[in-house]
Amino acid sequence: MLNFVTVATFTYSYEYAVLRVVLDHRGIKYVFENDMMLSVFPFYSNAIGGISLKVHQNDVDLTKQVLDDFYGKQSHLRIV
Repeated sequence: MLNFVTVATFTYSYEYAVLRVVLDHRGIKYVFENDMMLSVFPFYSNAIGGISLKVHQNDVDLTKQVLDDFYGKQSHLRIV
């Protein structure tokens, strides 16, 4: 996880299900941190800070552009 940066935080896994496909298609290296923990205990999301989308530092600008295109500017998504 060296050189990976958090760019967005999600509460539940369904919020980024399709985003995963878009990131794969664009060739962006990513990790969803706390994904497995919240798949087992979904109500712990607020307690552990949600699911963090981490991308390689070289892909931060492209990822932010993808997030803006995908979710729009009026999203409840917390973009870091």
